[in-house]
Amino acid sequence: MSTDLKFEAVVIPVADADRAKEFYTGLGWRLDADFAFDNGFRVVQFTPPGSPASVQFGTGITTAEPGTAQGLYLVVDDIEAARSELLAAGTKVTDVFHPSTPGAQFEAAPDGRVAGPADGRSSYSSFATFGDPDGNTWLLQEVTKRLPGRVDDATYTSVDDLEAALRRAAGAHGEHEARTGQADENWPAWYAAYMVAERTGSELPQ
Repeated sequence: MSTDLKFEAVVIPVADADRAKEFYTGLGWRLDADFAFDNGFRVVQFTPPGSPASVQFGTGITTAEPGTAQGLYLVVDDIEAARSELLAAGTKVTDVFHPSTPGAQFEAAPDGRVAGPADGRSSYSSFATFGDPDGNTWLLQEVTKRLPGRVDDATYTSVDDLEAALRRAAGAHGEHEARTGQADENWPAWYAAYMVAERTGSELPQ
């Protein structure tokens, strides 16, 4: 297809919209909307920090049983840091693990989970999970480097996201200058190339 199809929201089934709203507010997610109508319909929307997609719940919004949304992905650059922030917000989160068998990251196949992050912090391979009050489950996945072709552009969705990318570029550029043994006056171009390559999964500049 030539028409853009932007996935922007997913509905999660909850039994109590107010309880769910309190939970996601406690996580620090952005409240985008809370609209109630005379016929009883209500839609609440939250967006996780740095995410281009949102979640919706409410009343009269889905016939799915509360708690049946399972394995919703939240991709993070640093899974230990993300887990610590969730714990600080009062959320019960599993320890970080990596699967020794395919699919072990999901609740339907918990066997085969090995404690601790993947060897070498291999991208796409370290996980942790948590649930909301209804039992809908979220899966944290650490992605440190994208596979080629998985991202078409280098868009950043928040100030924090952009800042983190700049800091990674700065660290890599420092190593670049150490290798060359001289200051790089054209560092803005190097930063730009690094950040685009990192975001799109291309080969990183050295």
